[in-house]
Amino acid sequence: MVLDKIKQENDIKALSKEELPVLAEEIREFLIQKISVMGGHLASNLGAVELTMALHLAFELPKDKIIWDVGHQSYTHKILTGRREGFDQLRKFGGMSGFPKRKESACDCFDTGHSSTSISAGLGYAQARQIKGEDYKVISVIGDGALTGGMAFEALNNASRMRSNFMIVLNDNKMSISENVGGLSRHLNFLRTTESYQEIKTGVANSLSKIPVYGERIVEKIRKTKSGIKQLIVPGMLFENMGIMYLGPVNGHDITGMAKVFREASKYQGPVLIHVLTRKGKGYLPAERHPARFHGAEPFHIETGLPQKKREKANYTDVFSTVMCKLGSRNENVAAVTAAMADGTGLKRFGRQFPDRFFDVGIAEEHAVTFAAGLAAAGLKPVVAVYSSFLQRAYDQILHDVCIQNLPVVFAVDRAGLVGSDGETHQGIFDLSYLSSIPNMTVLAPKNKWELSDMIKFAADFPAPAAIRYPRGEAYDGLKEFREPIVYGKSEMLYKESKIALVAIGSMVKTAAAVREGLHERGYSATLVNARFAKPLDEEMLTGLAAGHKLIVTMEENVINGGFGEHVTEFFSSRRLKNRILNIAIPDTYVEHGNTEILCRELKLDAASICERVIREYI
Repeated sequence: MVLDKIKQENDIKALSKEELPVLAEEIREFLIQKISVMGGHLASNLGAVELTMALHLAFELPKDKIIWDVGHQSYTHKILTGRREGFDQLRKFGGMSGFPKRKESACDCFDTGHSSTSISAGLGYAQARQIKGEDYKVISVIGDGALTGGMAFEALNNASRMRSNFMIVLNDNKMSISENVGGLSRHLNFLRTTESYQEIKTGVANSLSKIPVYGERIVEKIRKTKSGIKQLIVPGMLFENMGIMYLGPVNGHDITGMAKVFREASKYQGPVLIHVLTRKGKGYLPAERHPARFHGAEPFHIETGLPQKKREKANYTDVFSTVMCKLGSRNENVAAVTAAMADGTGLKRFGRQFPDRFFDVGIAEEHAVTFAAGLAAAGLKPVVAVYSSFLQRAYDQILHDVCIQNLPVVFAVDRAGLVGSDGETHQGIFDLSYLSSIPNMTVLAPKNKWELSDMIKFAADFPAPAAIRYPRGEAYDGLKEFREPIVYGKSEMLYKESKIALVAIGSMVKTAAAVREGLHERGYSATLVNARFAKPLDEEMLTGLAAGHKLIVTMEENVINGGFGEHVTEFFSSRRLKNRILNIAIPDTYVEHGNTEILCRELKLDAASICERVIREYI
């Protein structure tokens, strides 16, 4: 196998031209085989195999710096830098990350995970290189979906000032996780279907020159105009008008052709964008047909592409999707907003049923929130569905544009808490803290699937900002006998006893029920309260618990700093109540990738660990 010749970075340079396409196919086979067992990001990686190989041929690693936007497509890069063996533990606890990690390899020069960051980071590298008088190449790789993010535009605007080489490789596969939207997508689509710009430019100039007497004058006049001939060919010519040299489109599956373009681009003294066309999922038919399904794939059968584990129960996203469709049919003012995550957040069904009230704004969380604020100010009831870790990007917009005006925007915060294998950049463990810090914001979290449904309906009728956070994965269907109506700021008493009070919120109610059983087995009685609201606190309930309980235990799947437990502790302190308080939460740290059950044990958030902590604190 040609793949066996790749032991470390730059080994690819020793291969013959004939061996390169063989290596590409072997990498694809390797990725399909490994990801079918381990799970991971397949479609994006299959599409970027040749592109990655060309970058490694054209540049010298780790001296030169390749920065991958998001990093979903970095698997081939990891293989070419000697990490092939790491795929046996890909995205597992203690194993290799699914994203670039500086601590993992010198060839990973910047940690990524969120979208639209690579141009900014690359520009920082290029500027530092200039200041320090160093000599290396900087290449930022970004997808056409990520390029719709506002941060990418901000970076492009600043990149135009560069007077030394800085390369941006646009990996254009016509989609992100969901279909791309907006003006930039239309612009790129035009470029994809246009012949070579230079060829057209030359042809137009030659044709005009043949006009008797006036032809040469016309050409010269156009050349001297601010816009130039390019304005006759490509409307706007977005990148060049921004001061960034544009090359392409280039065939993203022609290894040697791309490598040649990259080497030539590296000679240009200024910013240059190389527009590369690739096919997402290339080489594996199920991924080509359904790239969204193979974005973050669970283990699957290679022959069919179907998941190895058949899903038997609905997940929280499914519940949200169903309720949103019902709300949409009952209330014509209900609208839905997503930032390029129609599939992931469960809004695809709503979009099909109510296309006039569904808005996918692209990878632009900040815009999504302020856009929703505008909808709300104009009398609609917008629901913004977004992953917890991505909502962080719009903190200012939530505070400034929604909450100051007290506008009735609903935030459906998916993937809240520990999400597992995507690691630090995707763990939704900060939302209770940052959302609870904002005046006028109401924050809820359901204990099970029925309560999620009830909370969404409550929020849809609520006249102020509200956020509902719920976890990734299978929806909990326990405690179904407890379904009191949702009342603003009120908790739900599940079991009333004495001595120890377990006050849990959201996903931790399930764990708290198991803790209570463990305490009973050890001879301890325990009250169990489903908090429901992280903000406002149910002060009446907390005051009532103070009278008959020695120990108050708060439980949340959120960092301890600024979380639900800290607010409860502050309440008891401000009232000079003498009860002992134990806060069960994620410590002040970033949580690595791995199975959520393993992560919970490591963080001491599993029922057995909590039970031991509670007893130690009580006695």
